[in-house]
Amino acid sequence: MNWLLVVVGAMVGAPLRFLTDRAVQSRHDTVFPWGTFTVNVIGSLILGVLTGAAAAGAASSHLQLLLGTGLCGALTTYSTFSYETLRLAADGARGYAAANVVASVLAGLAAAFAGAAAAQAWWG
Repeated sequence: MNWLLVVVGAMVGAPLRFLTDRAVQSRHDTVFPWGTFTVNVIGSLILGVLTGAAAAGAASSHLQLLLGTGLCGALTTYSTFSYETLRLAADGARGYAAANVVASVLAGLAAAFAGAAAAQAWWG
């Protein structure tokens, strides 16, 4: 049953990542990878809320597998973040590469903390 929850979550997360990435990136005329940045921050927020809910006893282990491992695992992408950062640096856009690293880490952490705090406030 656990693996099925992960698979179902990933079946939603992977296409959601692709569609979100394309929709966001098509609205920006820049080399900065806004699509990847967006899905990673959204995934961090979802995982933060889920973590806070679990800590408060409001999220079951099944929900954690479905949303945390499945959905967020397929929605977010460290490998694409790394590739895009390396590509930016190799193409001479080192400022964008550095900004991608700093902004992604800070925004991801902020989203996770905000999500966890919101869940604790709601369910705690």
